[in-house]
Amino acid sequence: MMKATWCKYRLDFRFTAITSRERMRHKDTYFIKITDEDDNVYGLGEAGLFRGLSCDDRPDYEEKLNEVCREIDSYAQSPHQLADYPSIRFAIETAIRDLSNGGNRLIIPSSWTEGKSEITINGLIWMGDAETMRRRIASKLAEGFRCIKVKIGGINFNEEVNLLELIRNEAPDVEIRLDANGAFNPTEALDKLDRLSNYRIHSIEQPIRAGQWDEMHRLCMESPIPIALDEELIGLNTAKRKIEMLSAIKPQFIILKPTLCGGIEGSEEWIRLAQEIGANWWATSALESNIGLNAIAQWVAGLESDMPQGLGTGQLYHNNIPSPLTLNGDKLAYDITSGWKLPELEWH
Repeated sequence: MMKATWCKYRLDFRFTAITSRERMRHKDTYFIKITDEDDNVYGLGEAGLFRGLSCDDRPDYEEKLNEVCREIDSYAQSPHQLADYPSIRFAIETAIRDLSNGGNRLIIPSSWTEGKSEITINGLIWMGDAETMRRRIASKLAEGFRCIKVKIGGINFNEEVNLLELIRNEAPDVEIRLDANGAFNPTEALDKLDRLSNYRIHSIEQPIRAGQWDEMHRLCMESPIPIALDEELIGLNTAKRKIEMLSAIKPQFIILKPTLCGGIEGSEEWIRLAQEIGANWWATSALESNIGLNAIAQWVAGLESDMPQGLGTGQLYHNNIPSPLTLNGDKLAYDITSGWKLPELEWH
């Protein structure tokens, strides 16, 4: 018989993280610890609830954590019971795998966890004023990133266009991804996409708000830039709803955040369904600590995708969990000579 407990942990950003939706100085997350007969060996998972975005952002979230921990054997055997709580589902899935592999945060063993391979990631450029974004772009290019993801929609559009011109002048061959977080109005989106296409953009995430399926389908058909869906996937927790959305919009890409999109099993279902309509995918972390980032990276490594992944968030926080995750330029690796060091936590 297993036992489970949870704790809350506040992550403090190194800077004010700005998107077109909000400004963040910190982010609360939750850890779930599962033990079996030996209390010294435990599996650890992260339930990275994303306030204002997760479909499981509910007033009774901690009550649900209590329930899941009380009935952990049932939920461990059937994680699909947590379809409407994807962040908790992800934590349970990964904690169970960790425990079954002997603990020490080993979720999905592969050449990556043996330190024999690396994951190529994109360099994320957070929003800020134009000068701050210029410095961040220059830094990522100097570090050797060959794929840059720029968040747009937070400053004057002309200034954002100028930043893209800067990237193209400095690095003609770098892959540019954009993330609008739904910032564009449907009536102006196509004109903006036409202008952005002058800079050889690989793709743009969520140009308009989620839920506007007809408008998004029109953009996918007419945009000179391939469209990637991100927020559009959140809250669609059954295969039927996933098929309905993908069939209605027909995107070129989907962005998978397991914390938001149904955990590992739910994300793999998204991949299968997207491939049926000819859409490709990549994975992105959702501001988890290194606990969640590690689990996502191990999952991605096992899938052997050749797409740059959005897994460069491990250096965002002052108080992240010390881990074997290492970043060298645009390569995320697992340093087998390093270990995990959890702070003192209050478990419930």
